[in-house]
Amino acid sequence: MIKIQDTQNFLYNRRLVVDLIKKSNIDKDDIIIEIGPGKGIITNELATRAKRIYGIEYDVHLYDELKSRFLNVENVEIIYGDFLEFNLLEKYKYKVFSNIPYNITAKILLKLTSFSNPPEDIYIIIQDEAARKYAGNPYSRESMRSLLLKPYFEFKIIHRFRNTDFVPVPKVNSVFLHIKKRENTLIDKKNSDLYNDFIAYIFSSSGNNLKEKTKNIFSYKQLKRLSENIGFQITDSPVNLNFEKWLKIFQYFIIGVSTDKQKLIYNEYVRLLNEQSKIDKRNRNFKY
Repeated sequence: MIKIQDTQNFLYNRRLVVDLIKKSNIDKDDIIIEIGPGKGIITNELATRAKRIYGIEYDVHLYDELKSRFLNVENVEIIYGDFLEFNLLEKYKYKVFSNIPYNITAKILLKLTSFSNPPEDIYIIIQDEAARKYAGNPYSRESMRSLLLKPYFEFKIIHRFRNTDFVPVPKVNSVFLHIKKRENTLIDKKNSDLYNDFIAYIFSSSGNNLKEKTKNIFSYKQLKRLSENIGFQITDSPVNLNFEKWLKIFQYFIIGVSTDKQKLIYNEYVRLLNEQSKIDKRNRNFKY
C-alpha cells in the first residue's frame, strides 16, 4: 500500500507558510478545509487566523500525530479519511487551503469545482505544469480544463516555490495557485450543461484545427464570419484561442445554430468523463 507521505512533498519553513497565508484573503470568519495536513505546519498557522479548520488526512500515522498535536486546539478538527470521499459543506461558505498530493490533483480539483456549493476560494500548492493547464491564458495556452472552468472561476498564480522549499525535494516545479469563485458566472445556469458539452465536443472531435473539428456544427460560411468578427484563423488549433474568444463563439452557437446541430453535442461532456473514468479504473492514472 502506498503511503500518502510517499507521494507528498512537505513545507518545513514556518515563515514561508505565514507569507503564503498573508497572500491569501483568509480571515478570522473563515471556515477552512485543508486536504492532507501532513505534519501540521500549515494547519498550525491557519488555526491562528481562521474561525474553523477541518483537516482531512488519509495516512493513519500522520493522522495520529495530527490528532495528538491539535487535541486541545478548539478550532481545529482532524478527520481521518480519503478527501475524495469526504462530504463537502453544503450550507456554509468555506475556503480550501492545501498542499495537496500531486498525484491526485485532477481528482481533487474536479471534486471541488463541480460540487453544488464550491469553495469561495481555493489556495493550493500544485505542480507548475498542472497549474498552467488549469489557469490557461495568460500563463499558457488554453486547455479543455481551463475553458470548462473559467466561466465560473478565476485563476492566478501568486507564488513560485524553489524545489528546496520542500522535503523531500520534488523533481518538478511548484506554484501556489489561487482559484476564486466568480460572484457572477459568465454562463447562465440554463446553458451550463450545453457549454460543457460544446467544449468537450470541440476537444474530442477528430481533426487538428477548428475547421475540421467544427465542420458538423458550423457551416464554412458561419465559421469564416466568426473568425473575422472575433479574430482567429479557421486553421487555428482550439488551444490557440483564449477563453474570451471561446465565450463569444459559444454565444453564437446558442443563437445561430439549429437545434438539430446543437443536438450533436448533447451529453458529450458526460460521455468524456465516463470514458476517462474507465481509463482511471484500468491504470489508476486519471487524466481529466
